[in-house]
Amino acid sequence: MQRVAAARVEVEGEVAGSIGAGLLILAAFEEIDASSDLAWMSAKLARLRIFPDAAGIMNRSVIDAKGELLAVSQFTLFASTRKGNRPSWSRAARPELAQALFQSFVEQLESASGRRVQTGVFGADMRVHLINDGPVTISIDSRQPE
Repeated sequence: MQRVAAARVEVEGEVAGSIGAGLLILAAFEEIDASSDLAWMSAKLARLRIFPDAAGIMNRSVIDAKGELLAVSQFTLFASTRKGNRPSWSRAARPELAQALFQSFVEQLESASGRRVQTGVFGADMRVHLINDGPVTISIDSRQPE
């Protein structure tokens, strides 16, 4: 997840999703992910206090900051480079399952945040453009809830 001043995702030269200030969420899913993982992640992202308050302290959520949300499915986050130089993505969910999980995640994030979530196009060759704000980049894993 990255706090951004702006972000957009393009597919074949056309803008598929675009936001101003808010969160760019790069999401990957495993075969073992369940609805409870999606609910936890959605709530965590909606409530995470990483936007500055009036004093400049990270103390506001995307909801408080009236920020926007852009979610992009990115299975390559599960790359394993243990063997050789060619990454393996064996941890990533099969495309048909990942697509269903991604759609459910987007719906739950919309519910948790009260905001429409922009997206890329699942499985497409995408170009993601962003202006990282801070920079603030945080990795969150439902297998290691903090």
